[in-house]
Formats: sequence, structure tokens, C-alpha cells
Amino acid sequence: MTTQSGLQNGLQCLAVSNAAAGAIGAFVGGLVVVGLLIWAVRLGMRVRRQQPRPPRPDEHPGLPESGPVREVREVREPDEVPRAADESERLRPSNLHSSGTKRGQSQEVPKWQPGSSGSFGSGGSGRK
Repeated sequence: MTTQSGLQNGLQCLAVSNAAAGAIGAFVGGLVVVGLLIWAVRLGMRVRRQQPRPPRPDEHPGLPESGPVREVREVREPDEVPRAADESERLRPSNLHSSGTKRGQSQEVPKWQPGSSGSFGSGGSGRK
């Protein structure tokens, strides 16, 4: 019996030492993480000090003389890609327009009519 109780005491001591080692390891790991965070904050503060200061209010750009820029609403329509005059001629970027749309001839906003478009603009009737 003494051998078995000595073995149990040894195993209990080993289990307690493993738990203590785990707790100490977690504590040391936490200290390492905290140390790295403090170092990162100090590094960020040092980098921030080396950057130029933010502009003062009088250094910011002002409004144009014509006043604030307003939103422009207009009806756009697709701009066709120009065709080459000859099959051997090829289009270059300078032949293309900067945008895929152009200002529409009519600036009337098209009105929606019931049954004229399907769900998500599929063009279907929208009805079953």
C-alpha cells in the first residue's frame, strides 16, 4: 500500500507541477504579448512624430469663385464604338471616346410603366 500511495502522491505532485507550469507559461506569454503591444505603440508614436503636421484651416483649399460645385442630372445614352473605315485599318485608343456614354438627345426622364420591366431589370413582364 505504501508503494501505491507514494505513486499517487508522485502523480498528484506531477499533475500540480504541470498545472503550475501551464499557468506560469500563460502568464509569461501574456507578458510577451503586452510587451509587443507597448513596443508597437511606441514605434507608431515615433513614426507619427516624423510625419509632417496636418494643415491648418487657412492652408486648406477654398471654394472656387463660382461657388460650390453642384450635382448635374442628365439623361445618358450609350456611345457606340466607332467602326474602322477599312477592314485593314485598326482602331487606336485615340479613336475611342473617354466614356461609354454620351449626353442624350432628349433630356426627358423616361417614365416607368407598369408591366414594362421584370424583376431586377430583366426586361420581362414581371407577371406569371
